[in-house]
Amino acid sequence: MKHFLLVAPLAIAFGLPASANDYETRMKTYLESEIMGWAQDQVLLDAIRNQNSQTADYTQEEIDALDTAWRAEVALSDRPTIAPVLENAASDFLRERVAAAGGTMTEVFVMDARGLNVAASAVTSDYWQGDEEKFSETFPKGPEAVHFGEVELDESSQTYQGQISIPIVDPVSNAVLGAMTIGINAESLF
Repeated sequence: MKHFLLVAPLAIAFGLPASANDYETRMKTYLESEIMGWAQDQVLLDAIRNQNSQTADYTQEEIDALDTAWRAEVALSDRPTIAPVLENAASDFLRERVAAAGGTMTEVFVMDARGLNVAASAVTSDYWQGDEEKFSETFPKGPEAVHFGEVELDESSQTYQGQISIPIVDPVSNAVLGAMTIGINAESLF
C-alpha cells in the first residue's frame, strides 16, 4: 500500500502507470541496459578495495563517530570527513556517469564492505549506509542481489525518485567488495 501512496500522485500528475511494479520493471531495465556495463569499472573496484583495507578493523564506535562528523559537515564549507569521498577518481567517474545519463540518474554513491561511503557523485546526508536497506539488502545477499527502493518525492528537487542498489563484485573472484546506490528520476523512465 505504501508504494501505491507514493506512486499514485506521480501517476495522477503525469498520467503515468500507478503500479509500483511498473516502476520497478522500468528501473530493472534501466539497470541492465545503462548501469551494469560500468558498475565494475576498475576505478570503482580499486577505490573499494583500498578503502576495505583501511576500514576492515573499524569498530562500530569509530563508524558512528565518522557518521556523526559527516552529518555535522554537510552544511559547512570545511568538510574534512566528506572531502576525501567527493574528491577522488572514483567520484569523478560517478559524476561523469550522472552527467552522461541526461537527467535520468540523480546521484550515485559507492560503499565499502562496512557500508561506508567510498565515492559519491554529490554529498550524501550520511556517511554510513550499513544500517540501511540499500546496503543490508545487497552486500550481504551476494553477487546477484538487487534492491529497488520506493519511489518517493524528493523535497529538494521536487521530483519523484527511486533508488537501485546493487553489490559491487570482483569480476575475477566473484566476491562482493561493496555496494552501489543509483538514484533514478522516476519521471524520466516514462
